[in-house]
Amino acid sequence: MPRIAFVFPGQGAQYPGMGKELAEKYEEAAQVFTAADRISPYSISSLCFTGPAEQLNQTEFAQPALLTSSLAALVVAKKLGICADILAGLSLGEYTALVAAGVLSLEEALPLVQKRAILMQEAVPPGEGAMAAVLGMEASRLEDLCRMARGQVGIANYNCPGQLVISGEKEAVQAVTASVKEAGGRVIPLAVSVPSHSPLMYEAAMKLKAELAQVKWQEPLIPVVSNVNARENGAPDFEELLAQQLFKPVLWEQSIRYMMDKADYFVEIGPGSTLSGLIKKIDRHRVLGQVENLSSLEKLIKKVESL
Repeated sequence: MPRIAFVFPGQGAQYPGMGKELAEKYEEAAQVFTAADRISPYSISSLCFTGPAEQLNQTEFAQPALLTSSLAALVVAKKLGICADILAGLSLGEYTALVAAGVLSLEEALPLVQKRAILMQEAVPPGEGAMAAVLGMEASRLEDLCRMARGQVGIANYNCPGQLVISGEKEAVQAVTASVKEAGGRVIPLAVSVPSHSPLMYEAAMKLKAELAQVKWQEPLIPVVSNVNARENGAPDFEELLAQQLFKPVLWEQSIRYMMDKADYFVEIGPGSTLSGLIKKIDRHRVLGQVENLSSLEKLIKKVESL
């Protein structure tokens, strides 16, 4: 049997209707939403299934909703016998991976993620932070441009070859954007209000660390690769790594390359197919499919059966 890696999406993958088909067909998925509704002060299931998009796109609501939807997709995959040998999640998705590995329960993870989202939202006043995707530039060159800029700015995501993300103070991000364009690179400003994975998140990270310190971390039953060090880690490491994750870059490409030595194929679990697209740019033959809705699930099952 080929070795399979599960990857879980981060903020930005959310949309109204996510998880609805799976919850309607599979009782196990419906139970995840029921449990989340019981834990949360508002109905996560209603937000996932019907929106409104304006609310769902707010950091405070997007992160808990994505965690829940991805875990609902996970239980369906497991019910159908699709299991993982190694796990990773992009930013917020790392919490989903930790639940999947038995490190955290949903009852522990959901309040943590809700607190994380609020701390991130409150960390920087609206309009003072910015993020932008940079295409067609070597990481070392972009790192140099960030160092030369005045103000706080740096690489937030190493997504895949030719795709990086910068984050920091708005004016500093704009300055680097201008330099990238002069050097022949392309820039896509991101519609976000929170400059994630930048030093501007340091104070929020320290507040989150106080919450993380209350958790009784379990040893992972399945290896989980961290965004911060692109390696698998043990229970004593998660508190520090998840705090650092807020202000350090996401080493996604490095994580995927590490996992490629330990898995033959990748399956994206949860809303969207963004991670599958990034992985295909690293190795287009390694993505097996997604578990997002009934259509993607059906395609994945056929591929698994053909292996």
